[in-house]
Amino acid sequence: MKQITKSAALIAAASGVVFGLVTPLTASATGAPAPLKWTKCEGDGLDPRQECTTVSVPMDYADPGGPKIDIAVSRIRSENPSARRGALLMIPGGPGGDSLAHPSGKGKLMPREVRDAYDLIGFAPRGNAPSTSVSCDVGSGDLSSTSLLPWPAPDGSVTENMAMGRRLGDACARNGGELMKHISTLNNARDIDSIRAALGERKLSAWGVSYGTYVGAAYAELFPRRTDRIVLDSSDNPDPVQAERAWLRAFEVGVEDNFPEFAKWASRPGNPDRVADTPAQVRSRFLALAARLDREPLPWPGANPAELNGNVLRQTMLSSMYDPDDYPVLAKLMLAAESGTLPAAPPRPPESALQNYLAVGAGTICNDVAWPESAAVYEKGVAESRAKYPLTAGMPRNALPCTAWPWEPREAPLRVTDRGPSNVLMIQNERDVATPLSGAIRLREALGRRAVMVTVNSTGHDAYLENGNACGDAAVSRYLVTGKRPGKDLYCE
Repeated sequence: MKQITKSAALIAAASGVVFGLVTPLTASATGAPAPLKWTKCEGDGLDPRQECTTVSVPMDYADPGGPKIDIAVSRIRSENPSARRGALLMIPGGPGGDSLAHPSGKGKLMPREVRDAYDLIGFAPRGNAPSTSVSCDVGSGDLSSTSLLPWPAPDGSVTENMAMGRRLGDACARNGGELMKHISTLNNARDIDSIRAALGERKLSAWGVSYGTYVGAAYAELFPRRTDRIVLDSSDNPDPVQAERAWLRAFEVGVEDNFPEFAKWASRPGNPDRVADTPAQVRSRFLALAARLDREPLPWPGANPAELNGNVLRQTMLSSMYDPDDYPVLAKLMLAAESGTLPAAPPRPPESALQNYLAVGAGTICNDVAWPESAAVYEKGVAESRAKYPLTAGMPRNALPCTAWPWEPREAPLRVTDRGPSNVLMIQNERDVATPLSGAIRLREALGRRAVMVTVNSTGHDAYLENGNACGDAAVSRYLVTGKRPGKDLYCE
């Protein structure tokens, strides 16, 4: 395994002080924020009030006088200036996602009192277009929306995953440019503080979702005195050693937490997409179909790859469990595969978007933490996982495209602590395929007295305003508006 250098460790140890005191480059010589130039945002379906700008930040915060990059920022102002408290930054999931459209999309789901209290702020994190963007220009064979989720071969082999890691590392070193070295969670947190300063806010409130909870926790760790009200929604495990490796492994538990809900739905009488008569039969039928497709893939023109194999079915299962509304996608594909008549392949995202997503995702997970370089480590993990968690077939312990990353981590991974203001409210679905409750509990324990957690009896990824749980939604909205959290951790039926 690559080792973090002594200098990187020293930088990490000092980052909460040294980087926390860097004067944002958007400030004038007098310390006042330079005025931002807001213009109407381009895009379909946006609220006409949403406006956009860019904030200039250091590419490398250790060299604040060096090259700059732009961060795209969006805003919808408070609907009632007399009730305005400040700015609420929406931190997106991913890594590889952005929240530029969130002030319009998520904003319309918010109660009026929340929209009155805050300017709603979205942004595209460093590397994400239309911010200064990155691309590794990988070959078409390695370019897909699932390239960052490495399914092993049907026999459990990781050979091709290791080779893909070498190809990706070579492509990013050749084509990624200097910015690729500086894409990381801690730099995303520093960018957030630059956005705060550019907005002229003394403190910033934030709502982080999924990977955004890790960024939000990093911001609260680096800049605790600049945080106002922090909401962490669908939280990642903050393992200070494995970091993203722990997130990947969480899919084992997440799928096992969620598949029973799909199986109950898929065996319900009267369901037009009914797969089997009982939940147990749904599970066995899925496993048998995946194994058959491992041996005998079905041609699927227009898809990538151009066949329905066992891993494509497993990836469809994983994707469908993010939202129970997507259960029919998996059920229909299972029924079609069994009949031998496949539907039209799902539309493929634009190549430029896939290239950007892959580069930012790989840059983050590979720069944040060192990954083992030995195939034997992954072979052992995959074998153990396949035996214990057959639904995910070893993927959660497989080799991500970081095994041959050309750069060592510049800093130690984030370590979340209980030191800082008590101003964090966590909200978590009880059954979440991507960020399981068990991982959120780890973050809750790490934050200690700083946090209160609301667990809701809901299924799917994303909790606040997405799960239909009035109790959980009310707790978050009340906190954002009044600052009042539940007196202790709360369970919402």
